[in-house]
Amino acid sequence: GQFNLGFIIAGLDKDIFIIDQHATDEKYNFERLQESTVISSQPMVTPQHLELTAVNENILMENLDVFLKNGFKFQIDESAAATQRVKLSHLPISKNWSFGKPDIDELIFMLSESAEGSVLRPSRVRAMFASRACRSSYMIGTSLSKVEMRRLVDHMGQIEQPWNCPHGRPTIRHLVNSSLLD
Repeated sequence: GQFNLGFIIAGLDKDIFIIDQHATDEKYNFERLQESTVISSQPMVTPQHLELTAVNENILMENLDVFLKNGFKFQIDESAAATQRVKLSHLPISKNWSFGKPDIDELIFMLSESAEGSVLRPSRVRAMFASRACRSSYMIGTSLSKVEMRRLVDHMGQIEQPWNCPHGRPTIRHLVNSSLLD
């Protein structure tokens, strides 16, 4: 059931949990955006040479799909000397958000440190998704039907990290094991 128009009380076996309806919905919406959104890009008037080390240039060139998903496009000149092969040709664009070289540098760093197959987004893109996910989620004060509550609980089982919303708020807390109340 729902408590105080903001929390779902749910049980699993003899354990009782309290679930923050907004934080849970926000986390689900955030992970969906992370996974599925390809950010639009806008062409630059003049492609811009990027100051990259040879290693970072190779990381970028080997992961163009990651940059494309984040709205960055490049012109690659394979015949140019190392550190001179990449020019930025398109920048991500999304309403009031702008992106640039620091986001490229962050993605290169993330690529050098991450496990293969991870969904990689610069922190500013994650912040943009967190903001969008927040605004599109059930708010505290919204009355939910049993079907809506069940959907939110089911969504928790579908996401990779269901424990906190993108802003850090816990989504679920264990209240009690009812066998201790006997």
